[in-house]
Amino acid sequence: MADNRKKPNQKQENSIDSLNAIFGKMPPQASDLEKAVLGALLIQTDAVFSIMDVLRPESFYEPMHQEIYRSILNLGTNHKPVDIITVAHELKTREKLDLIGGEVYLSELTDRVATSSHLEFHSRLVHQKYIQRELIKAAAEIQRRSYDESEDVEELINFAESEIFNISEGNIKSETVQINTILDKALTAIEEASKNKNKLIGVPSGFSAIDRYTAGWQPSDLVILAARPSMGKTAFVLSMARNMAVDHERPVALFSLEMSSLQLVNRLISAEVEISGDKIRTGDLKEFEWQQLESRVKNLETAPIFIDDTPAISVFELRAKCRRLARTHNIQAVIIDYLQLMTAGVDMKGNREQEVSTISRSLKAIAKELSIPILALSQLNRSVEARSGDKRPQLSDLRESGAIEQDADMVLFIHRPEYYGITTDSEGNSLLGMAEIIIAKHRNGATGSAMLKFKKEYAKFVDLQEFGSFDGGDTIKLESKMNSGGFDLNDDIPLNADYLSTGGMNDESPF
Repeated sequence: MADNRKKPNQKQENSIDSLNAIFGKMPPQASDLEKAVLGALLIQTDAVFSIMDVLRPESFYEPMHQEIYRSILNLGTNHKPVDIITVAHELKTREKLDLIGGEVYLSELTDRVATSSHLEFHSRLVHQKYIQRELIKAAAEIQRRSYDESEDVEELINFAESEIFNISEGNIKSETVQINTILDKALTAIEEASKNKNKLIGVPSGFSAIDRYTAGWQPSDLVILAARPSMGKTAFVLSMARNMAVDHERPVALFSLEMSSLQLVNRLISAEVEISGDKIRTGDLKEFEWQQLESRVKNLETAPIFIDDTPAISVFELRAKCRRLARTHNIQAVIIDYLQLMTAGVDMKGNREQEVSTISRSLKAIAKELSIPILALSQLNRSVEARSGDKRPQLSDLRESGAIEQDADMVLFIHRPEYYGITTDSEGNSLLGMAEIIIAKHRNGATGSAMLKFKKEYAKFVDLQEFGSFDGGDTIKLESKMNSGGFDLNDDIPLNADYLSTGGMNDESPF
């Protein structure tokens, strides 16, 4: 039988052999597997739908195999039958039939296989070879640019990170599973949650008023904590990191893009020992304060808090570091201070909104991949200051990108009325030292407000003492001794839905 296949032209040969010249070796390939995959697709018309999320045309090493698979994809996506005749017609329409050797070669492909039962396994092997070739090409380009003396090192690092990240992203694919598999996991989780007396199924924030809404920060969630400057964003996450690590022994990673690790530790010490930050910085301590420092700072010595103060960290570098921390220290949460100081690691040609969108989308992907909550601080725009009234922030105030709101599972705002000179509420109650944590978006739960106390001299957030400690049950233990007229504040008072949904501040509440 005459071989009617045309030889690839010089340009195609260069494309095929472009990897050969890199290291003088034949690039990873599996021509027999490629033929087996194509042959299986030609003998079973619907088989393409089982692998179209695994293989792309460029996954094939041979250019003619790429064209055959591209034609099969075109037919499949247009709900047309796939067989030798239809594929040959599609190739002829695209003027590629002679390139692959005509119907003769298609017939040879089907002669090689008798069944499509191993199609998915063969497809994954073909894809693995493609990933290897992509890594070789990326490494070669990184090497070439590394020899270029005019290349900026920072740009080169960003390029290297983005190349590897893009290959990795294209290789991460979730398997489709039947509901019964997931259902078993869900029922097991519900059973385990029922045994948890404190009702916290995620990572506790250490603030009972917030944990009422969240039941702890949940795995895979992206939580945005936003506020205007001087509202205490960093103080809030430091207080929370301390609660997680010291009180609940949960390893936490803290990425600080604004403050140095030493500054952060000094603030942690100030809050822990309750000595003002000025005294901690200057060392101007009295004898009793030295003793106080010595006794209380021990809580922090063994705390599983991991601090990274790399400035302008890219999402690719963050991902690599989070993976390493998850593997070596089993971190349970990641805190980023703050989102707008990160970089996307790729050239966005000056489009800052697109860059922030890429960052927020990548943070959500990292949270999902590692199955841990990521809490990222964010700036608000100036429209809050221009607003009349109580100046409570809104979702539209998120700075630079609406994608932040879209990607986030939760959006929380920190609001301290005292900062704007508002010292009493509408009923005349003092707002001095009060901080309202507004839960403006909650994809898997209720929205509302939680009230905390802000100790400005120590840059520290704490639960309101008069609300006591929430034990996760149906009651809240009130520790205050003040007379409330008509009932004893030491009694256990049932929590109702209205109380929970407003953070304990509705009109019907007895306090």
